[in-house]
This record gives sequence, C-alpha cells and structure tokens, in this order.
Amino acid sequence: MSVFLALDQGTTSTRALRVNGDGAASIVFSAAHQQYFSGTDRVEHDPEELLANLRAALAAAGNVTAIGLSNQGESCLAWDAIDGRPLSPVIVWQDRRTTAEIAALSHAQVQIMALSGLPLSPYFSAAKLAWLLENNDDVKAARKAGRLMLGTTDAFFLQRLTGRAATDITTASRTALMNIVTGQWDATLCDLFGVPMECLPPILPTVGDFGSIDGTALTASVVDQQAALYGHGCRVAGDTKITFGTGAFALSLTGSHLRMDSQNGLLPTVAWSIGGETSYATDGGVHAAGAAIDWAQRIGLLDDPMELNAFEAGPAIDRGLAFVPALAGLGSPHWDDSAAGLFIGMTVATTRQDMQQALIEGIALRASEIVAAMGLEAPVTRISVDGGVSRSRYLCQFLADTTGCTVVIPSIDELTAYGTAQLAACALGETPPTPQPAEAISPNPCDGKLRLGRFLQAVDRARGWHLGPVD
Repeated sequence: MSVFLALDQGTTSTRALRVNGDGAASIVFSAAHQQYFSGTDRVEHDPEELLANLRAALAAAGNVTAIGLSNQGESCLAWDAIDGRPLSPVIVWQDRRTTAEIAALSHAQVQIMALSGLPLSPYFSAAKLAWLLENNDDVKAARKAGRLMLGTTDAFFLQRLTGRAATDITTASRTALMNIVTGQWDATLCDLFGVPMECLPPILPTVGDFGSIDGTALTASVVDQQAALYGHGCRVAGDTKITFGTGAFALSLTGSHLRMDSQNGLLPTVAWSIGGETSYATDGGVHAAGAAIDWAQRIGLLDDPMELNAFEAGPAIDRGLAFVPALAGLGSPHWDDSAAGLFIGMTVATTRQDMQQALIEGIALRASEIVAAMGLEAPVTRISVDGGVSRSRYLCQFLADTTGCTVVIPSIDELTAYGTAQLAACALGETPPTPQPAEAISPNPCDGKLRLGRFLQAVDRARGWHLGPVD
C-alpha cells in the first residue's frame, strides 16, 4: 500500500503526518520552534531552525511513496541562490514592520488590487521582500553579486531539500506579486513594490514535480490554508471551511470561477492547480485566534485553554461585554492595520471568567463577520472547522448560533497535513478518502444580525487607534 508523507511547516510548529492509501493517518513528528519578537511590530523565525525540524520530520517518517509540503503562506525571507544560505530571518505573516511602506503605496492601491486581487497590507509578502532589499546589507550584497533569491518559505525549503527553489501557484497568489488571472509573476506589481522579478522562484502547479528528497519524489506544495480546504473534502463551489489556528482563516471554494469583486472585503485566491485545471476560492482571515489565546495566557488572563470550553453565564456579547482580537490589526473584511485589540463593556461586576468568555466569543464573532460576507455572494449553510481553537465546544456552538450554520467537526485534527498528503497522492493517481465528520453542531435560535451589530460597534471603536491621538 502506498504511504504519503505530509510535511506541515506552520507558524508555531512543524509536523509530519503519514497517510496510507486507505486513509489511515498518524503523526510521526511534531516540534515547536522559537518565535522572535524583536520589536513591537516584528515577528521572525530562524530559517535554519525550521529547516532542521523538517529534516528531523523526514528522518522520523521512514520510507514513504511521495511527499507533500505545506507552508505558512505569506512568511518570507531572502537567501543565497547558489548555496542556499539564508540572508535574513523569516519575516512572519503577522509582522507589521512595513506599515509605512504600505501607506506610501496608497496611490497604487486600485491597480494592485486589480492585478493581484489583494489589498495593500503588511500581511502579504511583497512589501516584506522590498523591506529586506532596502534594509539588509547581506541582501544588498547578494543582489549586487547576482546571487539573490527572494521568496516564501516553501521555495527556501525546496532549494535546501531538493536542490531546486520553486513555489506553487497557491503560495504565489498570497504575495501580491502574482497576477491572479495569469498565474505568473507580474512585472508591474514587481516594479510597484520594488522587488526584482529575476530574484523570484518559478511558479509551478500545486501538484507536480518539485524534485526529490533522498530519492523520494516531492509531488505537492501548497499554502497551509488551501491544504486544509482540500483536507476538509471541499470540492464543490460553496463548500466552506474555517481553520482556527494562530489566526482564523475561512475559505469558500468557487471552483473554476475567479471572483474579483472585493466589495465584501473578501479576497480571491487560488485554491489549487491540478492536472492543468485551476480552482479558486474566496478568502477571509482573522489575524489573531490562537495568537489571542496565547497572549491571554502570557498576561495571566487564562491558565489553560480548556477554560474556554464552557461557561455558566449567557453570552458575554449579549451582556454588553466584547473583545476585538485585533492584536495584529483587522484582516477581512475590514483590512485595517491601524486597529488595536480591545476589551469594552467592563463594569465593577465583570469577572475574569466574563473576560475569558468575551475572548473566545471575539474570535468566533470575527469569523462570523467573514461568514456573513461570504453569504452575500452565495448562501453558506455548513462550515467545516479545524485547528486547535476549534477544540473549544463553546466556540463551535457560539459560531453555529451566530451564523445560523451547521458547524461540522471532522474526525481528525490534522486537516492541513491530511490535505497535503492527499494532494501528494494526486500526482500518482491515488486519493486517500476524506475523513468522515465526527460531529455536526446545529445552531440554536439566535438573532445573529443583532449580535454581530453589537460586536461591530466594538470593532468600530478599535479601528484607527494606531494612527495616533485625535486632535
């Protein structure tokens, strides 16, 4: 029986999942890596540490038929095109150091959106790569010597593991440097951001020939969220999933139709490219989900995430207490990098448990905003969820109630890795089955519009804070 290995290199850890052709799956490696916060707006990883964890994962996996790799999406770095030596840390997708550079491009916002499908935001890779060119002496020297490679983490890993740098179309679609229609690097976008196109890796389909590692073919490379979409079994337009990890990321499959209408604050993205056919999705992201819970633990508001599983009191938002998880700005549908995290509605009677409840509700309410925006384009009645935060039964029920959708909990947790393995199997004409749902949570009666309206009042108060004091 064929065995497929998924290497899932995520924001906080690297994991390896072995998947048999019949769908049986097991985690064979998991390791966290260091997060570096070198400034209030900076988040970095050590590329060599990430690579070492990938090598350890490969060693732990043993013999497999083929390998798939999933990556963080918008995280990027610079490295030497000849010897693969990293020239910078990984600048993580949460990093906001390029806020000023983004503001300076506001005159080109409409053009950038029309070409890439993406708004101006520090979240995406283009401005990060341009920042490295302007501020890193090793990067400047490598460019002068004709040895510079710029790109997302997948391309760096592939060069070091297979000897050939490449990225796939899903990852490239998250850089703001790829033309969303042609699926190729765009000269106009590269010029606008100041990123030399000749320093970018080639763009390949999601499933194909990415080289080999010690004789084993690497047959798929993909953004983690698109991998999760595939792992959830989303194959028909309208199928929707939300992954509640470090952030919360919703994708709704649109099939062969590329929706460029961004009036609802959603973004067009490539879901995958297989066998010459490209599928698209609409995307909406919450920048802080698990990251907000980690923050709450660091400051002592929360001792254990299990405390977020159930509450005796009625919903905090219905009692006028709200938390806006804008710890790294607001993503979809607002796209406001000036927003700040906010608790509002506290009184002398507010308890620690009340604030914990508002915390988990704030994550669910931000996700509900995105589902509501998706529902304006096509009805959403069923949401498949995964990720560590989705282990909170309270979050899942609250999400179902607020959106009016059935929330489906899959039978396995590792949907990103599982989807990556399924995509790797596609190259060999095999299809490990999609896991069956473990539970379907039906919504309780609730005025979701009223609840979201109350929450949006809090969101409005969080916006613009990082613009400075009002005169």
